[in-house]
Formats: sequence, C-alpha cells, structure tokens
Amino acid sequence: MITAEVSGHCDTRFAPVRDALAEQLASGEELGASIVVDLDGATVVDVWGGWRDAERSVPWTQDTIVNVWSTTKTVTALAALVLVDRGLLDPYAPVAKYWPEFAANGKEAIEVRHLLSHTSGVSGWEAPFTAQQMYDTEAATAALAAQAPWWEPGTASGYHAQNQGHLIGELVRRVSGRSLTEFVAQELAGPLEADFTIGTPPAAWDRIAPVIAPPPLPIDMSALDPESPMFKTFTGPVADANNANTPAWRAAELGALNGHGNARSVARLLRVLSLGGAGLLSPETIDVIFDEQSHGPDLVLAVPLRFGIGFALPETETVPYAPQGKACYWGGWGGSLIIADLDRRLTISYMMNKMAPGIIGSERSEAYVRAVEASLAA
Repeated sequence: MITAEVSGHCDTRFAPVRDALAEQLASGEELGASIVVDLDGATVVDVWGGWRDAERSVPWTQDTIVNVWSTTKTVTALAALVLVDRGLLDPYAPVAKYWPEFAANGKEAIEVRHLLSHTSGVSGWEAPFTAQQMYDTEAATAALAAQAPWWEPGTASGYHAQNQGHLIGELVRRVSGRSLTEFVAQELAGPLEADFTIGTPPAAWDRIAPVIAPPPLPIDMSALDPESPMFKTFTGPVADANNANTPAWRAAELGALNGHGNARSVARLLRVLSLGGAGLLSPETIDVIFDEQSHGPDLVLAVPLRFGIGFALPETETVPYAPQGKACYWGGWGGSLIIADLDRRLTISYMMNKMAPGIIGSERSEAYVRAVEASLAA
C-alpha cells in the first residue's frame, strides 16, 4: 500500500501537529483529513493528507472538500450573528416576531436564542419523517412551525441534531430575503474567501471526499421511552451517514448538516470570532455567544454540555480538551471540530472523511488539539 503523505505548510513550532496527522494516517485510523491552526490572524498550520476514497486511489489534495456534518451549524450560527450585528435579528425576541407561523402549538414564547442554543424543545420532526423529506426545505420548515415543543423551552438543552439549520435558516430567509445558502455564499464565504457552501453545486462534486460511515451509535433505541426527546430526535428522522454521498443530499439546503468545505475554509470563517470580529461582528455581538443558556445533561445526547448562543462553551467533562476561558466550539458527527479561542486569538480546525464513533469529537480530534496545545506550551 502507498503511504499517505502530509502536505502543506507547518511552522516549525507546530511540528507536533503535522506529526500527529502523519501518525493517524499511518495507523489507518485516519483516511483523509485537513488541519488548520490560525494564531492571531496568521496561518501557522495548513496541512492535509491521506485519501479521498476508501480504496486509497485518489489523494486528498489542497482543494479537497468534504461534508462537515454539524460543523455546518457553526457557520449557520455565524450567519445569524451577522444579522444580529446589523440589528435585523434580536436573539432575545420571540421567533414569532420574524416567523409568525412558528407561534403555533404553544411556541409563541420561544425566543431566537432558544433555537441557537438547542433549548427550544423543537429538536427534530414528529415521526414519521424521513431524511428525504428534509430536502424539501419549505415543507420541512413548515412542519417544524406546526408542531409542539417536546419539553419546556429554555429549561434544558436537547441537541437539535438535524433540524437546527431549517430553524435558523428560516429566520435568515425571513429577515434577509435570501436563503441560508445564498446568505452564506454572499455574506460570509465570498468576502472571507472561504471555499465553503451549504450543500454543494455539481461543479464541485469531483473535489468531494465521500464520507466513510462510522459504526452505529451505541444507543439501544428499544430501551428508550418513545416520548423522550432522545428517541424522538434520533427517529425524526433516522440518520444515515451514507446519505451524504448522494446527489439529493448535496443539492439540498441542510444548515445543520451538509456544509461542504475543509479545515482551511472553516477556519477562515470562524476565525472571525477568535480575532474579535474581524470587521464582520462587533465585540458586543460576539459577547452574545457567551451568554450561557444551559449547562447540564443534554436531553438528546445524554452528556453534560454547556451552550451559549450559537456555540458550545467550555466545560471540563464531555470535551475536556477544548480550551477553557473565553472560547467556543462545536464539531460534526464523526469528529470534525472547530474551536475559536478568543483569549489567545487562536482557531483550530479539523475536517476529515472517515467518521469516528460518537457524535462530539473523537480520539483523533483530541490528539490534534493536544498537539496544538503542546506546540503552544513549548
């Protein structure tokens, strides 16, 4: 078998990061991946390596992109924050102020911040609902507006795994007049020169590294209460990683799930936060992120999480390797990860195609973050 090489740029100080990627590729734990570290606006690591395909016949190159799963949510949240910064969206206003239909079925008091922090009680679609139905943005969004919350809004987080992009995307559409896909392209990816799209056009498909599905989640659905948020979220709809490799998925607007990019493009977008707004957001808007909305066991993921508005905030139990202090993060199913550390003006971005077990981070994510920390400490 041909040995995968690590390509790109890495400052000498951060050699442990390149070495960590090389080690994971050599072991076979990693198939193909990219890692970027931005420190104070300078890209000190931009490396990639491995393969786009399971047969290891097509190398992962500088312009390879991949479905980044829920890392997409961080870009969708950034889009919402831009509208907050422009005075078009108030995170503390009722969702129904902008989207009147959402008030149905006892949701009139749910605020924008509840959607952004996974505390709205609307963490999925009422069954029966298929993944394919998500692709019809208008119908899927209308279904969310019509249903009742599954727990008292604002009292706890319950991860809005597959539908958060529909919820926030509809707010973006209502206040900007543009779809989420258009808004991200025109207001974020274009100006920031980031190779990132919600969904992806056919012209880019030859650059995509198909995702390699992980083992099944270690959840015994038969043992769950069918009325629990966990059961209802994981069955409304049932997730199948292989859907991400289909034309229908790539053509859809799934602002929680089907962003396509790589470590470089995600870092270019989210370093806006690490760098104090970078002319896109005011310090006051960035502070909104750190208004803690929940801290405790998540009703869907069943692990302790701490959510601000739009992002997870540091806690020491579930993702202990995330920076503490004024930092925020999130990632995607299988292990992709984006971290914005405002205290150190540091951004860490990792995107890959071979999905690891679990939903939040992975052993590989941790290895790379710890390599970054070791480099900074040296």
